[in-house]
Amino acid sequence: MGPVRLEILLFLLAAYSAWAGTTKKEEDDTERLPSKCEVCKLLSTELQEELSRTGRSREVLELGQVLDTGKRKRHVPYSLSETRLEEALENLCERILDYSVHAERKGSLRYAKGQSQTMATLKGLVQKGVKVDLGIPLELWDEPSVEVTFLKKQCETMLEEFEDAVGDWYFHHQEQPLQHFLCEGHVLPASETACLQETWTGKEEVGDRHEKAEEEEEEEITKTSGDPKHDPEDL
Repeated sequence: MGPVRLEILLFLLAAYSAWAGTTKKEEDDTERLPSKCEVCKLLSTELQEELSRTGRSREVLELGQVLDTGKRKRHVPYSLSETRLEEALENLCERILDYSVHAERKGSLRYAKGQSQTMATLKGLVQKGVKVDLGIPLELWDEPSVEVTFLKKQCETMLEEFEDAVGDWYFHHQEQPLQHFLCEGHVLPASETACLQETWTGKEEVGDRHEKAEEEEEEEITKTSGDPKHDPEDL
C-alpha cells in the first residue's frame, strides 16, 4: 500500500471540517502563526488555572526579619502573597508546549492540550500497517510544532512586557477575569479581541462516526497516489 501523501491529508482535514460545519474560510485556516489575541488568551488561561490550583492553601508566610529594633516578622496568607504569584509565573510559558495544534477546529480552539483528532487518526492508520509519510520520523510526530513553539516565545515576550499589569490584577483586581483585565484592558485593541469569545462546546467532535471515518479514509488511500509531501505542523 502506498504512502499517505498530500491528497489524503487534505481529505482528512476536509472531512473533519464538514462534520464540524466549518466554512470555506475556516478550512483554509490550516497554516498560520497564532495571533496576539490567541497568545494572550492562553497565557491568561494558564495563569488563572495555576492560581486556582493554589488559591485554597491555608499556609501563612512569615516575611521580614527580627531586627535589634524589635520589629516582628509579618504574617501573610500564602493565598494573598507575592510568593504565590511568582510560583505561578514560574515556567508558565513552558507549559504552553503541552498544547497541540488541532487543525480540525476553528479559530483559537485549534490550540488545546492533548492529541488532535487528525493525528490520532494518522497514528491509527500506522498501527494498522498503512505507511504514512509526513516528511519526518514517527518518533518526532509528538514534538511541539512551529505554531506551538511560536506561542511559547510570544507568551514569554508578552509576560515580560505586561508584568506590571499582571501584578496589578493579582493584588487589586482579581474580581475580574484575568483574560478581561489583561487582554481586553491592556494588550489588545477592541478590534482584535474576537478570539476571547470563542469557547469549546464539543460540537466539533466526530463522536460515534470516528471509527466509520477511519474505514472510509483507508478506502480512499487505496484509490489515491502522488508524491507531494505535506508540512506536518498543522496536524
